[in-house]
Amino acid sequence: MTGEAATLGIMLGEHRYALTATWTGNRGTGTSGYRDYARDVTIEVEGKPRLLASADKPFRGDASRWNPEDMLLAALSECHLLSYLHACVQAGVVVTSYVDDATGVMREDGRGGGRFVEVVLRPRVTVAEASMVEAAEAAHATASGWCFIAASVNFPVRHDAVVTVAETVD
Repeated sequence: MTGEAATLGIMLGEHRYALTATWTGNRGTGTSGYRDYARDVTIEVEGKPRLLASADKPFRGDASRWNPEDMLLAALSECHLLSYLHACVQAGVVVTSYVDDATGVMREDGRGGGRFVEVVLRPRVTVAEASMVEAAEAAHATASGWCFIAASVNFPVRHDAVVTVAETVD
């Protein structure tokens, strides 16, 4: 190790990921026309359940399957959740519940493309004790800095978090 990482005793690593995405939407004539094929895809990662995917419904996809936009939003939400739980452990915060109602906005550019312009994560977090609320709120900023997925996108990922205290049973 060299530089700042060595000074801090941090191991830097490179992580690789692999999957197989197989188009399963050939209705017999391939891509002979825009309406002649399904957008169905099967995504496989070794040792994990298959993920049935498609395009979003406005793009002639199957609304019952995951689409890339859903998966991006899910990746951002889950990455923040996992980073947040770790930040809470380090801060001595006991999280007893976490639910995120995340939303994202994608804008088409009128030329056949588009991009996400914003994602808002709305985690509702419950902590074990009132003394943990302030640290639990601050842990969102730490988690935001740690989330690999959020650091990889070129649009804002905002957080509108609510932290409450678990009810005690007398």
